[in-house]
Amino acid sequence: MENPELWLIINLGNAYLLEGNYTKAIDYYEQTLKIAKATQNTYMEAMALGNIGNLYLQESNYEKAIEYLEKSSAIFLERFLTETNGIQERGTVLTNLGNAYRKSGKLDEAVKALYYAIDTWESVRENLTNINQVSVFETQADAYHLLQQVFIAQENYEDALETAEKGRARAFIDLLNKRLSPSQTEQSKLPAVNIEQIKQIAKNENATLVQYSIITDEFKVDGKLQTQESELYIWVIKPTGEVSFRSSDLKPLWQKENTTLAKLVTTSRQSIGVRGRGAIDVSYKPDAPKAKQRLQRSHELLIKPIADILPSNPNDRVIFIPQGELFLVPFPALQYDQDKYLIEKHTILTAPSIQVLDFTSKQKRRVETLSAKYLIVGNPTMPKVELEPGKPPEQLKDLPWAEKEAKDIASILKTQALTGKKASKTAILHKISQAGIIHFATHGLLDDNRGLGSAIALAPSSQDNGLLTAEEILNLKLNADLVVLSACDTGRGRITGDGVIGLSRSLISAGVPSVIVSLWAVDDNSTSFLMTEFYNNLQQKLDKATALRGAMLTTMQKYPEPLNWAAFTLIGES
Repeated sequence: MENPELWLIINLGNAYLLEGNYTKAIDYYEQTLKIAKATQNTYMEAMALGNIGNLYLQESNYEKAIEYLEKSSAIFLERFLTETNGIQERGTVLTNLGNAYRKSGKLDEAVKALYYAIDTWESVRENLTNINQVSVFETQADAYHLLQQVFIAQENYEDALETAEKGRARAFIDLLNKRLSPSQTEQSKLPAVNIEQIKQIAKNENATLVQYSIITDEFKVDGKLQTQESELYIWVIKPTGEVSFRSSDLKPLWQKENTTLAKLVTTSRQSIGVRGRGAIDVSYKPDAPKAKQRLQRSHELLIKPIADILPSNPNDRVIFIPQGELFLVPFPALQYDQDKYLIEKHTILTAPSIQVLDFTSKQKRRVETLSAKYLIVGNPTMPKVELEPGKPPEQLKDLPWAEKEAKDIASILKTQALTGKKASKTAILHKISQAGIIHFATHGLLDDNRGLGSAIALAPSSQDNGLLTAEEILNLKLNADLVVLSACDTGRGRITGDGVIGLSRSLISAGVPSVIVSLWAVDDNSTSFLMTEFYNNLQQKLDKATALRGAMLTTMQKYPEPLNWAAFTLIGES
């Protein structure tokens, strides 16, 4: 395998391929192949064959692509099946082979190759840490997406849904399984979710599940092959277990509207007043026409194709399972008509995946009989934080309305709120595992790079800096039925192929069945009002999702702008 000269030649070929100079690329790949065969270097032979096959695939010469990719995969499967060398390369070659079969219309062969690719990637993931599993998963996502496309082409909608579900939040699910079954042998026996389990979860939840999958494909743009968004796959699983499939065409976004799904999400948020890293623009004047147009366009893509199969009773729960940038969509604020919002039609929740939703229901049963204590935190003495790299730390600004919010909620729950110096990280860590409901009305800090550095701001002490990070929460064992993060950007984090890595993921991993988080920096006054309404509704014995919907509808009457009532989302079970 080790041959610096061969690596140099093949990498020159790769460089020319990236430039789109296929003639030069194939010349270097064939040189590599010739030397590899002469020196009996089967690994580099397989690599060169795979690269030539990939080049033909990019040229849309599927017959040649299949010929070379089959030869490459045969070597990898025969010679390197039991070795760690070449596992990732084998996964890539098999994924490309599956794609070549798909594009040439050989769908059954494509299914086999892509299943082989997925099995290969799974064997890579098994012995990795959680964060490395996330990064490997981002590499293997192509195989899951291609397999979904093949099944949809075969009109096999249930197998496509099963594949979509297996292809999301995998590192998260492994982490949750580890919490449930610390023994590695027990974990290895846990089978991947199947379609019957998916239907059963919808029945158990007595809710309509809506799962999204963003599909990309390769298109010739200005003579060059580019990967662009192609379709949005949408599955609806009714409480009866019935599965329906619909889709949205995403190509007009970049072909005619000069945008993408991610940009549409960002501009929709901006048009209602969300700025930059989730901050609110204090000089913001609502751009009502643009906001309506974008929230209606988002509704058109995400909801309109399935509107006829969603429940007609507004009290029936709809659980959205987004993907990628769709995690930042304010679903309650999507507009189906002039000044008519989705929250007026449906009771809305979200979940990272159907399996995670099932896990939160199991957690709910675990914590049901546990603590009735409350931990209500508002406006701690703020810590100093380095807000910009290289700049001196600044003290976070005081939140007087958050203090009022915490005291009002404590009054409803007949308990005492922790505020100011009493809301120290030390004091909270001492009480947190005994609490049944935990409410944080403070600043949330967003870590876009790593996710696990996202934090809740608490009062500092001589022992700590006052920041309770997602990484620290991950290592706690919590018994709370509900955690509310009434702070800024608490639902955000690093968006990966495995979902959003941030505070909500850590809290669910630590044992919490339901988490309420914000999708942007929230206004102090309207949030205080909304949260007080939410807890009043909970006291009326409403479930969490119904209580949150009621609070949003009441807040909407007093503060009509979506910016002020649509930021919060309930993740997990209701």
